[in-house]
Amino acid sequence: MSPPIDDVIKLCCELSANQQIKTTVKHSGKGAMTAGGLAFAGGLVGGPLGIAVGGAVGGLLGCWMTSGQFKPLPQVINEMTPVQQKKLYEDIMSILGSIEWTDVAQLIALVTANASLQQQVTAALLSYIHRELQAEVISRVHRVVKKGSAPADQPKAGEEEWNPWEEDEHADSISVLQKRREAYRSYQERIAKSRPKRYKVQIWGKAAIGLYLWEHILEGPLNPTDKTGQWREGEIQSGKISFSFYTGPAVVQGHIPLDTDSVVLVLNGREQQKISYSIQWLQHVQTLVQAHTISKVAVVLLGSEQCTNEWISPYLKRSGGFVDRLFLVYDSPWVNDKDVFQWPLGVATYRHFPVVTPNTQMVSTVRPYICNFLGTVYKNSSRESLMGILKQDGLEKQCLTNAREKWLPQETAETSRQYQMALAQSDLTLCPVGVNTECYRIYEACAYGSVPVVEDVLNPGACASGRSSPLRLLKDAGAPFIFLKDWKELPAILEKERVMTQTEKTERRMRLLEWYTGFRQQMKDKFTEVLEESFFKLS
Repeated sequence: MSPPIDDVIKLCCELSANQQIKTTVKHSGKGAMTAGGLAFAGGLVGGPLGIAVGGAVGGLLGCWMTSGQFKPLPQVINEMTPVQQKKLYEDIMSILGSIEWTDVAQLIALVTANASLQQQVTAALLSYIHRELQAEVISRVHRVVKKGSAPADQPKAGEEEWNPWEEDEHADSISVLQKRREAYRSYQERIAKSRPKRYKVQIWGKAAIGLYLWEHILEGPLNPTDKTGQWREGEIQSGKISFSFYTGPAVVQGHIPLDTDSVVLVLNGREQQKISYSIQWLQHVQTLVQAHTISKVAVVLLGSEQCTNEWISPYLKRSGGFVDRLFLVYDSPWVNDKDVFQWPLGVATYRHFPVVTPNTQMVSTVRPYICNFLGTVYKNSSRESLMGILKQDGLEKQCLTNAREKWLPQETAETSRQYQMALAQSDLTLCPVGVNTECYRIYEACAYGSVPVVEDVLNPGACASGRSSPLRLLKDAGAPFIFLKDWKELPAILEKERVMTQTEKTERRMRLLEWYTGFRQQMKDKFTEVLEESFFKLS
């Protein structure tokens, strides 16, 4: 029996038990067989007279066999054949209509809480029993008698009316019913308390890193799937929170359908133009907080690469503002894991870098290049030193390189394909520092299983300079990267690569892909838990 049918059958049993309904099913087949059999036997012995006598005796015996067999209706329902139960299910579902439930306890609660619906379901049940099983049904509320039989309040002469409720009527029936109702109400309350409560949070993605949060960390869907869509949205459950995500140029202030008082705002604070735009959104949210439309706010911020983010400080609760929690990219000294948390830079979603799903071929295939570097080479930077070493040691043939002098914010479809192909065909990806040590290339290499070779150097600025800086978040998570302080170390690293077996490279690649999957899950759990605790006081 499928779960929905099982739930409806249990509902019928519960309703009939509550109303103390009993039935007597007239086994007319048994009576007819008995009468017919004795009539036939009498005919064989005594001819026509024997047929008459045998039929009379058989009729009396059949009547005795089929009279007075009252059973509780739940027992009768449970003894039905699967075909009968399915037909009863269909009759009851015509009453329940589009009602949705998760388990039988919720279904019973929904029906018993609605007096009209309960009466309709009970009537449909009794109608089925009377119609399909040809049964007499008696309860304190209902008394349905098979057609052609004598009414219950008019017993035949010489017969004493049988009362199936004689024992119950001697008890305190009102007290019994009250106790049953109280017990069932208590049961419903326990079920309601045990059911996990869901909380709603909206995420407004007004910076490209919102897509890394939604698609790569939370693994949420987006509709429409077209990356150029003006308005895109999606929903996903994480922990006890139901997240809704809105992004795209058409997502503007005052036009997002609010169905919660809890909002996460994703902003870009990397340069002045982006900061001005972010402040407009913060002021809009501040107006909603003052109007008591929103009461809980968090911000995910792509901060300054030099960690100079003072402009957002007045909006934080610690400074008298309204932002409860801040998730901040880069090694900011503000990070305390209390109200400010470090967040990963992620992949370049603004260049439409995809969600990459690892497969067997990605893990085990022999890759034709030891390393790759496709990127911009700035004057007087360590990138110039890197390219010089590759040329000097004749490593260009073993490493896929394509250097350009000017940074381009957008990739063409062809350059994007070439870059992703380079990641997929190289064992290592060279990651020199830019303005900040943390770069998109690190995460993109992880997505394709190409081990990042990271220049572990802290650039000038206001970022934290602690023991694990730079890349504090990744190092604390145990990132299986190759770290070096100077690109002069690269030839020795590449020499080790040449003597590694394919099995060793495959195992290393698998470890990297598993680590990156676990890292994103760790960030998802952390993000969800911080909001559960700060927004809804759930520990």
